[in-house]
Amino acid sequence: MNGLMMDMPFSISSILRHADAFHRDVEIVSCPPEGGIHRYTYPQAAVRVRKLANTLRRLGMKQQDRVGTIALATHRHYELYYAVSGSGAVLHTINPRLFPEQLVYLVNHAEDGILFVDVNFVPLLEKIRPQLKTVTVLVAMTDRAHMPQSSLPLLCYEDLLAAESDSFDWPEFDENLAASLCYTSGTTGNPKGVLYNHRTTVLHAIASTRPDVLGVSSGDCVLPVVPMFHVNAWGMPYAATMAGAKLILPGAALDGPSLYELIDKEQVTLLLGVPTVWLGLLQYCEKENLKLTSVKRAIVGGSAAPLSMIKAFEERHDVFLTHAWGMTELSPLGTVNSRSLYMASLPLEERYRLQTKQGKAVFGVEMKILGSDGKALPHDGRSFGRLMVRGPWVAKSYYKSEDQSAWENGWFDTGDVATIDEHGIMNIVDRAKDVIKSGGEWISSIEVENIVMSHPAVAECAVVGIPHPKWDERPLLLIVTKDGMRADKRGILDFLADKIAKWWMPDEVVFVEELPHTPTGKLLKRQLRDEYQSLYLNN
Repeated sequence: MNGLMMDMPFSISSILRHADAFHRDVEIVSCPPEGGIHRYTYPQAAVRVRKLANTLRRLGMKQQDRVGTIALATHRHYELYYAVSGSGAVLHTINPRLFPEQLVYLVNHAEDGILFVDVNFVPLLEKIRPQLKTVTVLVAMTDRAHMPQSSLPLLCYEDLLAAESDSFDWPEFDENLAASLCYTSGTTGNPKGVLYNHRTTVLHAIASTRPDVLGVSSGDCVLPVVPMFHVNAWGMPYAATMAGAKLILPGAALDGPSLYELIDKEQVTLLLGVPTVWLGLLQYCEKENLKLTSVKRAIVGGSAAPLSMIKAFEERHDVFLTHAWGMTELSPLGTVNSRSLYMASLPLEERYRLQTKQGKAVFGVEMKILGSDGKALPHDGRSFGRLMVRGPWVAKSYYKSEDQSAWENGWFDTGDVATIDEHGIMNIVDRAKDVIKSGGEWISSIEVENIVMSHPAVAECAVVGIPHPKWDERPLLLIVTKDGMRADKRGILDFLADKIAKWWMPDEVVFVEELPHTPTGKLLKRQLRDEYQSLYLNN
């Protein structure tokens, strides 16, 4: 016997319809490429989204067609999130910082028919346009006054909307219908597509609003310093809209001064971003003796945050830094290390150390760790192995791919090496490809990096394993020092001497002006390994 409940499918359009009806005075604030600040309310956004949905229909878009975007975090990109998916088509957000040949691959692999582009990326589009096989319509995301001079037949976004009615009946369809498409970053070979549906997107947004997850609420002003082309900005355009939170879309200016000005002016309460972004913000605040007075919580993901960053947020700004972990294949949320009674009961230094871990699985996500023999390992906080996950918003395969090597018996192999303790708190030891194998033993590059980052002169660092004639691999430490500060190899090694095992000690310390990053802010360790692969072999 089934329950006697209404059968109403989840849909992305329902999120915006809810905000239109119940969060009528709440703002979306945007920093568009034209400059200045754009602000409007959720109902005003909903009007424009309906106009855009009519525009897409007039341009020939049909259900399940792919619509590409090459754009940053702005109100127009937000409108596309809802108009495309809400109409039953698939939004394909594209990373504009990829190499041109990768962009061509993504557009052609997704078979995008309509392509929306921010004006600052039009020169890039001009270079690759002849190689795009399926694109028939190009739209510049700007107004008439800022339309670029171009050889391309660009339509004007604002002109298109102005010509349309704001009346649109959102179609109903199966909640498993594909809604958006994101491609993984940092993989070897071509990026892999992850195809989300309406059900998973709505469930993920609901999870994000829970207090023990990201806690997004109508009392928040949320600033996701996360590209809208990267895992749908960690789902924030959906979660913030669902909760009725004020949403800040920062555009291109993600440097410390620009972020501080935006945070202060808009009275942001919740931040989300990767460690490199927060390093820049914290260093600017320290230099100018500024405090993040409105911020209550900051979420960090993408890579591990060092202990020094956790302390800096709390001791200088009264901000609780929460680790989160996830992947494109997880929509992206997998775990969150939120504040708990257990955490609050610990002495301060122990609590800080606990905050460096990635946290407990979000309800709906299951985790286990497997040893080299494929058997499950105990949750004792010491045994580490391959991190496996499954859940309702975890991918079960890649788009247009028969490769199932990342899945085992219904579980997804994350490619991370992790521990899980008796409280269920997961800690990433390393990426499987980054863990250093020295003399048959494993060294966690993340753990060494976290300790190095507590040195007062270190602004950023990376530890990589490079080939060694005797030990297979040995760690190499690369350091960027803070402006106006100096450090040397001996001082760094002395600093580490009583903090890590002797055989974990880097064989060499190299000081560099900057470290390479992916377009989403993660360290490009593969590039560092390639650059320094002969260092120990030639000694």
